[in-house]
Amino acid sequence: MANQSREQKVSAAFVTVADTLIDDYDTVTLLQTLVEVCADILATDAGGLLLANSEGQLQLVASTSDRADLVEILQLDAGVGPCVDCFTTGKPVTVGDIAGSGSRWPVFREAALGQGFQSVHATPLRLRGTVLGAMNLFSTTVGELNDADIAVAQALADVATIGIIQERIVRDSGIVAEQLQRALHSRVLIEQAKGAVAQTANVSPENAFAVMRKFARDNNLTLSGVCEGVMDRTLEITNSGAATTAKLARK
Repeated sequence: MANQSREQKVSAAFVTVADTLIDDYDTVTLLQTLVEVCADILATDAGGLLLANSEGQLQLVASTSDRADLVEILQLDAGVGPCVDCFTTGKPVTVGDIAGSGSRWPVFREAALGQGFQSVHATPLRLRGTVLGAMNLFSTTVGELNDADIAVAQALADVATIGIIQERIVRDSGIVAEQLQRALHSRVLIEQAKGAVAQTANVSPENAFAVMRKFARDNNLTLSGVCEGVMDRTLEITNSGAATTAKLARK
C-alpha cells in the first residue's frame, strides 16, 4: 500500500477485511487481518486485539508484533488498561501520551513505555449493545489519532464484528434452524395475507403487499405483525377506488 493514496488505502482495507468473510472462514484470520490493515493504514507501529470468550473474559487473539503481545498480556493480567476500559464501556479510549497518563494504569504504562510505545488508541468491536472485544493501536510517538483515523478504525472493526457474530450464529445450528423456521412461517403468513387482501379489496397481490408494507413502516410494526392483523381481522384494508388504505378494525 506504500504508493497508494489514503483513499485507496481505505478502500483496499475494507476489501481486504471483507475478503476474509468467505465460507468456513476463521475468526482469528479475520481479526489478524483487521489489526494488520488498521496498523498499516493509520500509520501506527503495532496493534493487538482482545476478544471476549464465552465467559466474558478477554483473551489476546491477534497482534502485529511480540512487543504488542507483551503489553496486551500484562494488561490482561492486571485487569486494567485502555483496551479493558474500551471493552467495558463500549467506547473508544485514546491515550495520546502514555508517559503522562499518571497512575491510571501503572502496569500498562510501564509495559508500554518499556516496549517503546508512547501513545495508544483502543477501538471497541461492537454491534449495537453487544461488545465482543477491543483493538489497541500503538505508536512510538506522542499524539492522538485524528477524527478521520478513528472513524476508519471503528468502521473496519464494525465490519469484523458483523463477521464474528455471523460466524457464531452459523456455528449454533439450533439458532440457524429456529431462524429458518421463523422465516418460512413468516413467508407463508405473508402470502396468505396478500391473497386475503387481494380478494377482499379487489386489488392485485403486489398492491396488497405494498399497502401492508407501507402500513407496517408508517406505524413502526413488523410486516409479519400486520399480516397477522389481516388474518385475524384486527386490521382492515379497503379499496375506495382512488386508493387502497389500511386501518385498525373497530372492536
